[in-house]
Amino acid sequence: MRVRTTSAVAGASALLLLTGCGAADMTKQASPFANARGAKTVTLSVQSWVGAQANVGVARYLLEHELGYRVDTVQVDEVPAWDALSQGRVDAILEDWGHPDQEKRYVEDKRTIASGGDLGVTGHIGWYVPTYFAKRHPDVTDWKNLDKYADRMRTAESGGKGQLLDGSPSYVTNDKALVTNLKLNYQVVFAGSEAAQITQMKQFAKEKKPFLTYWYSPQWLFEKIPMTEVKLPAYKEGCDADAAKVACAYPHTALKKYLNADFARTGGRAAAFLKNFKWTTEDQNEVSLMIADDKLTPQEAARKWADRHRSTWRSWLPS
Repeated sequence: MRVRTTSAVAGASALLLLTGCGAADMTKQASPFANARGAKTVTLSVQSWVGAQANVGVARYLLEHELGYRVDTVQVDEVPAWDALSQGRVDAILEDWGHPDQEKRYVEDKRTIASGGDLGVTGHIGWYVPTYFAKRHPDVTDWKNLDKYADRMRTAESGGKGQLLDGSPSYVTNDKALVTNLKLNYQVVFAGSEAAQITQMKQFAKEKKPFLTYWYSPQWLFEKIPMTEVKLPAYKEGCDADAAKVACAYPHTALKKYLNADFARTGGRAAAFLKNFKWTTEDQNEVSLMIADDKLTPQEAARKWADRHRSTWRSWLPS
């Protein structure tokens, strides 16, 4: 999802356009270097959306070039990533959008995972329409008026209803419950991945067609396709506690890092560096844009960012 919410969600694009489709348990894809005794290696979980790739790209580049570590990355879906982290198959997750069930199980009860602190970025999921449509029809930004535009949002995939475009079905979202509980004449349609969702939105925008989509910030695409959020019923603490009864907006979430508990204690300078790693939304978007739009690899984008922002990352290096 990026919920990312009581559930958390995440959008998904990909390292070299890898996608996180499917809900298969991918923990067995762990790096052969994970927890290698005596080896100066770090294994990072990388989720499929571009912002997560930006985090890992920069962390990897600096761990390798400034601290002399070998870094391996493993793509794991959001919830299985917690299992992999608990088992020591990966050492760190650098962007979590809020998984309270996993946090209670692994951080509070089992204590096999430790908090790595804030990433420095605040995430938010919502429903969006293109700004060019919102300017012509400003009332569309109130959820109560969405049905008025359902016919204009209809697609071949939405079965006669308006389409609410989502990303991968492996992401945890509240959208189906929201459509049902708010009694909206819409159908949630999954694009399959963040990359596929972006492709559809770009095509709609090219043709200046209206669309309604689940989307999130931070996200580089806002630079290319300005979008305006639809106001859902206000979020209040606990309003999303029952996934079947959700009828409120998504929260704003301070994105977190998590480390395997053993790695947090014994990971030396690498663990200290990852705990110190903290940047801004603008930083992340700068790297994300280079990956997604300029088609640089995460390592190439990380090198360019690092060359421009030495004063930022030098404070992350342990003494």
